[in-house]
Amino acid sequence: MTTITQTTFPSPVPEAARWLKDVTFPADRPLINVSQAAPVLPPPDGMIAAMAEALQETATHLYSADLGIAPLRAELAASWARHYGGMVVADQVAITSGCNQAFAATIAAICGKGDEVILPTPWYFNHKMWLDMAGVTAQPLPTDAGLLPDPDDARRLITPATRAIVLVSPNNPGGVEYPPALIRAFFDLAAETGLKLIVDETYRDFHSQPGAPHDLLSGDGWDQTLIQLYSFSKSYRLTGHRVGALVGHPCLMPEVEKFIDTVTICPSGLGQRAALWGLQNLDQWVAQERDEIASRRAAIRDLFPALQDRGWRLKGLGAYFAYVEHPFEMSSDRLARALVSEAGILALPGTMFVPETDPSGARHLRIAYANIDADKIKTLFARLKALPWPLAPRDGAA
Repeated sequence: MTTITQTTFPSPVPEAARWLKDVTFPADRPLINVSQAAPVLPPPDGMIAAMAEALQETATHLYSADLGIAPLRAELAASWARHYGGMVVADQVAITSGCNQAFAATIAAICGKGDEVILPTPWYFNHKMWLDMAGVTAQPLPTDAGLLPDPDDARRLITPATRAIVLVSPNNPGGVEYPPALIRAFFDLAAETGLKLIVDETYRDFHSQPGAPHDLLSGDGWDQTLIQLYSFSKSYRLTGHRVGALVGHPCLMPEVEKFIDTVTICPSGLGQRAALWGLQNLDQWVAQERDEIASRRAAIRDLFPALQDRGWRLKGLGAYFAYVEHPFEMSSDRLARALVSEAGILALPGTMFVPETDPSGARHLRIAYANIDADKIKTLFARLKALPWPLAPRDGAA
């Protein structure tokens, strides 16, 4: 018998963390952990104070409505309407226990066993894991040399069993920001073919350009096709409180409610109140956080030529991520393990982001740089440049 969880691969981040077991890092070469895209600093002081005040309220400790507290749903709808220049109401919003649950609830609400969902590769591994466990086939959509998917390629993958196309922008793991015209083209394809377009915007607040990343909400009837996913965790440093959201058609919400009611019953009461306070008070703080992440992105861009001399290639850069092609003979899964003991670096191999049959995974690493400043980025690159391992022959292929 194969259980539901046995239908998919081990969780990549915990798996990589196990590589640290029994490894000692000397004081002059501490571990540089670029494996996970989660802020390690606490929320800002004002939010912590607001959370402390919320702890005095009885309602914080009780079940909330399955789809989230009404003030947070209304505030997020208003924020969404302002940001995207469209009409959004509270009935189109569900609050979830993190963005991963938003994705899982969406798939549960729109798919059945044997259905198919199109995922661009390299993909976010938790999306693939949930589809596996849900009995939904992930149809991989290879991306081009710039890690951008092609709507025409997606069209060729559509079958009678296809239910949705998933985009992640800014992308995890690639860091690439999908141009508005490309997102619009996928929306038009989904609308034409009767599919849902699921756009995971976990890292929206770290987009390099101000304003809305697309115009999909500017027209009437957008919610017939579009489902947006969002995370408060990254924007407000609330990862441990598990607060996310999905925005879509009101008719989707009763199905989402069934999922939430049987999995978590409701999102965290304290996390929801923190998210509400953040929406009302932290726009300027989030802008400063975006600027800081942008400075780290710039440091990677400016320092990367030193690695290019050794054959490294920068394939994608944005939000929290750099997706890089390595120059060595060994596969990235072996390389990532060797980096722990030989260079004091914990990074995820490209093999964790593509199907087993996709050879591109062996050539790439994901670097999550949100928790390393410019000095640590310089140290990281110096360690990578000094690696003495045999180089793979170059044929000019990406």
